[in-house]
Amino acid sequence: MSAWKIDARQVGKAYPNHPVLEDFDLRIRSGEFVSLLGPSGCGKSTFLNVLAGLEGYNDGDVLIDGRHVEGVNKDVGVVFQSYALFPWLSAQKNVEVGLKIRGVPRAERRERAAEVLRTVGLSSAANRLPHQLSGGMRQRVAIARVLAYEPDILVFDEPFAALDAQTREFLQGELLRIWESGPTRKTVLFVTHSIDEAIFLSDRIAMMTRGPGRVKDLIEVDLPRPRTTETRNSTQFTRIRAEVSRVLEQEVHLGNGDD
Repeated sequence: MSAWKIDARQVGKAYPNHPVLEDFDLRIRSGEFVSLLGPSGCGKSTFLNVLAGLEGYNDGDVLIDGRHVEGVNKDVGVVFQSYALFPWLSAQKNVEVGLKIRGVPRAERRERAAEVLRTVGLSSAANRLPHQLSGGMRQRVAIARVLAYEPDILVFDEPFAALDAQTREFLQGELLRIWESGPTRKTVLFVTHSIDEAIFLSDRIAMMTRGPGRVKDLIEVDLPRPRTTETRNSTQFTRIRAEVSRVLEQEVHLGNGDD
């Protein structure tokens, strides 16, 4: 068994005449929460898709538990920015979809869907259609759908980016509550453009260069857990924000042609 849950080594990914990732290296421990942060177009979402088996890659190695990623992996659950809910299905039925595809018997999938809806605080909305839910509630249904089939790894592609600031902060707290309350913590890779979001959620932040992207720096987030509103106002949080901002600004300036 590998010492690393996720082990990406010198990964290269290119589209015709457009390199996206180059010499990308990232290793993540089991149960760790890591965010990918970098300039727009640096390949954050591309690596997420590669890890989930939704896209191939050209060079290097991507391993989960020491095994190469080859195609879609049922042990990796993906939550996108768009909710991707079926509009004609209730919240309960949307959560059951992945379980049905995996052949879980009807009674079991109904029970498991109800359980994860309780976990994300949506039991009372189980019979509502997506258009009857707020944006934050729809995103919680999307998270519940992934949690229902119990993947080892959760990957998030800017899941809260389209939400207002108040809802976004609330769901950040909810995500940590869910992650911390399970019998074992899932391994999480979280793509975001928000410095504060990355700091609040993560154990480490992988700072990426401008495209073609690689990991430039790994910043430890030595903030105690559980994290609260007071965490955001601490001197430690401010110190880490300054460090992350410095690294990010360097890449943005390079992208603008500055020395």
